[in-house]
Formats: sequence, structure tokens, C-alpha cells
Amino acid sequence: MNLVLMGLPGAGKGTQAEKIVEKYHIPHISTGDMFRAAIKEGTELGLKAKSFMDKGELVPDEVTIGIVRERLSKEDSQKGFLLDGFPRTVAQAEALENMLAGLGKKLDYVINIDVDQEILMERLTGRRICKNCGATYHLVFNPPAVEGVCDRCGGELYQRADDNAETVQNRLDVNMQQAKPLLGFYEDRGYLRNFNGQQDINKVFADIDGLLGGLN
Repeated sequence: MNLVLMGLPGAGKGTQAEKIVEKYHIPHISTGDMFRAAIKEGTELGLKAKSFMDKGELVPDEVTIGIVRERLSKEDSQKGFLLDGFPRTVAQAEALENMLAGLGKKLDYVINIDVDQEILMERLTGRRICKNCGATYHLVFNPPAVEGVCDRCGGELYQRADDNAETVQNRLDVNMQQAKPLLGFYEDRGYLRNFNGQQDINKVFADIDGLLGGLN
């Protein structure tokens, strides 16, 4: 099964990716992992990507697409894959279709985990971390026994700068703007399947599993 996984930050993509990979034994291929592996292996494209990343610049599409092509050509991807973080644009999505056709493959589904923005804000801004031992809490889902105090060591809990409401809202806005044309592209092609990510994580997976079971 050849899959693309989509969802805004806080939607629970990582959790569902783990469950899909565990059950269906296909590699979870994230953009970051691909870049790191290509750089570590010292491939020509990996070194090109590194030259842009070292300057803090975006890696151009042709380099990213080349690295994806190399990764999807590897032995462990022959029975399927779960792409996460690629494609990010319609141009990349079109390149992926052409690339897969060249490899004699095609996409089966694009799985989008859908969660209301207010709930994402609650999930992403509620995290608190202990200054002393690094233990992680959540004001809604995993609160400390005493507000602002670590259960484990009594240390002070704080909110990371990138978890504050303004930063999170900006992150969500940027991701939504990026995702909208891509979701439209895949909906037009009939690949898109939306799942309610506001349910219990096991129910979300049961819904996804109901779809994927038909591919076996």
C-alpha cells in the first residue's frame, strides 16, 4: 500500500503513523529522516541538500524530489510506504505522481487527519515542562497534581516559547495555507480520505484500519 499522511500540527499524525507501520509493516518515510539518511550516506543529492540546509535555505524541489525517488527505490519500499511531510505543494504532488509512474507504482490513498483549529490550539498550547527534570505535562490531558509543580521532583513547570498561543496560531495558519491546495489536488484525483482526529486515538486508527484492510 502506497500512502501519503496529512494533518495539521497536533492532529496526531505521529501516533497514527506508528500504528499503521506496526500493523502493515511498511516504512514510515518522513522528509527529515530522508534528508538525514541521504546526508549520512553522503549521496550526491544528500550533499546538495546539506549545502542549502547549512545556509538555512529551503531545499529546492528538484533535490527533494530526487531524494524521495532514491528512498522509494529502496528494497523496503517495494511493498509499500507511508510518506509524511512530502509532498508539501501541488508541484511536488505532481512530481510524485510522475515519479511513482516511472517506478511502476501509484498512490492508493492520502490519509488526512482532521481536527478543529480550537482543539489543536488546546492540544498545542497546553504542554508544560519541568525546568528541573524535563518531565512533560498537559493542562488538559495530563495535568500535574498541583498546578505549576512537577509531580516527580517538585520542580517548576514552564511553557516553551514555541507553545504559546501566538506562535502556535501562526504555525497553524501557515500549515493550513500550505495544506489547502494540496488537499484540493488529492480530492480532485480521488485519493483523499478524511478521518476525524477528535476521537480517541484507537478509534481514529480503527477507522483508518477499516480503509486499509481493503488493500490487503
